[in-house]
Amino acid sequence: MSTPRRWSAREMIDLVLDEGSYESWDTPVDISGHGEAYQAELRAAAEKAGTDESVLTGRGTVRGRPVAFVVNEFRFLAGSIGVAAATRIAAAVRRATAEGLPVLASTSSGGTRMQEGTRAFVQMVEISRALMEHRGAGLPYLVHLRHPTTGGVYASWGSLGHVTVAEPGALVGFLGPKVYEALNGKPFPEGVQVAENLAAHGVIDAVIPVESIPALVDHALGVLVDPPSAPTLERRDPVAPGTALDHPVWDDIEATRGEGRVGVRDLIRYGAASTLRLKGTDEGERDDSVLIALTRLDGQPCVLVGQDRSRQTPATPMGPGALREARRAMELAEELRLPLVTVIDTPGAELSQHAEEGAMAGEIARCIAGLVTMTVPTVSVILGQGCGGGALALLPASTVLATERGWLSPLPPEGASVIVHGEPSRAAEMASQQKVGALDLLADGDVHGVVPETAEDTPETLARAVVAEIAARLADPARTGS
Repeated sequence: MSTPRRWSAREMIDLVLDEGSYESWDTPVDISGHGEAYQAELRAAAEKAGTDESVLTGRGTVRGRPVAFVVNEFRFLAGSIGVAAATRIAAAVRRATAEGLPVLASTSSGGTRMQEGTRAFVQMVEISRALMEHRGAGLPYLVHLRHPTTGGVYASWGSLGHVTVAEPGALVGFLGPKVYEALNGKPFPEGVQVAENLAAHGVIDAVIPVESIPALVDHALGVLVDPPSAPTLERRDPVAPGTALDHPVWDDIEATRGEGRVGVRDLIRYGAASTLRLKGTDEGERDDSVLIALTRLDGQPCVLVGQDRSRQTPATPMGPGALREARRAMELAEELRLPLVTVIDTPGAELSQHAEEGAMAGEIARCIAGLVTMTVPTVSVILGQGCGGGALALLPASTVLATERGWLSPLPPEGASVIVHGEPSRAAEMASQQKVGALDLLADGDVHGVVPETAEDTPETLARAVVAEIAARLADPARTGS
């Protein structure tokens, strides 16, 4: 893989910020307290980079929305962070907090400035403190990792974003490979500290071209900053409580298991806008059987977490990592003060040694605990299959919806039949006895609304109807739990 182009700080500002919107927050750096040799090095670095330090900060707009920014300049002593640079970053973040601005950081750094030693090293703590104050105020923090980003920068403000992306081919790692080889006498394994590998392992959300950063910021802030807009999709009259099922519930179970059934991707495709997919736990784990995203469902901004039936197979069941991704979504929604929407559609959680050792039961419990203690509006939707603890993990929202053919059961009906009757052939009978269908759930008060289905429904029409109902509930907080 070729070495990525190194974008300068000013080039990043010109690329990302709207023309003429740049306002610097930087004050001159005083280098008089340093020794003569280091002063000379700093002056040479400034001449080479065209900047007075390794970071530039300020504010501007991205497609009309105000943002604060912190941008590394690698040509200034390899983008290293000394005391002056750290002070500048922390001050900018705190000013952004005071002004209620999102922060966009674009890193390119070798880490802590060795010429300043431990005093510079510990400044990463102060930067992190300022960022957590910013996040604590419910303000978005977006991170763009440029080539290269290593050391203390990656281990502090480079890894604290709500959304984190990197440029293609970027070297991103805790310890630079040259230092590793010098210390250990052997090269670092090839291909590990590369943006694409980190994305594959759920450490960062995506790898995107630098030129796409303005669009990414636009999508993110479209959800995180812009107010809700009036719903436009046509809402169906919900099924009336007490409506009796006029066919065996087993028919519904088979329908939700069939090809062509609506899925969470259809909700995004036909009812969402400004969608920004987030991938992984950001802690080194990724499971594509769950999809999480920042999005607007029929005009309502939210964090979406949905079980993706198209990615759940016997070979790739929903594992404990998927529920850890779901918990990341819950934490994002709570911190960013956005509604959370969960979509239930699973044949069941993974049953294996890996799942047991990965704390599947504990993750189900923690998801339930997280949902029932959230303070933002929450809506869950039983879209199709609602099987076992994996389904229950995303169920207990303040408003629980279901499609008319959706269902919820403690085990696959075949499994329930084995437990009660010793063999699976009486699954349909068990499903009826256990009252797993959406209409029974409505009658018993376990769901608050059922979206009707018609024989003519396609994934598109049903997706639009489901999104319309979600949006109506989010747009009218008084309906929560009704």
